[in-house]
Amino acid sequence: MALSLKQVRYFIATADTGQVSQAGITLNVSQSAITAAIKQLEESLGVELFQRQPTGVALTAEGARFLQHARNI
Repeated sequence: MALSLKQVRYFIATADTGQVSQAGITLNVSQSAITAAIKQLEESLGVELFQRQPTGVALTAEGARFLQHARNI
């Protein structure tokens, strides 16, 4: 599966806000849409981009590296 710009936008918004729900509010899309897009992105890349925590999400080392590339895209 190829990466989509939508997945990249959702990933960046989630990384910036630290919460899937806040990223959804920022982008005016549902939390489930963000979650599904990030899951597909992780499966496509074969890495976990976020570490899920009770208060939100934190970038993994792979996620931090991908964020640098995503911002260039």
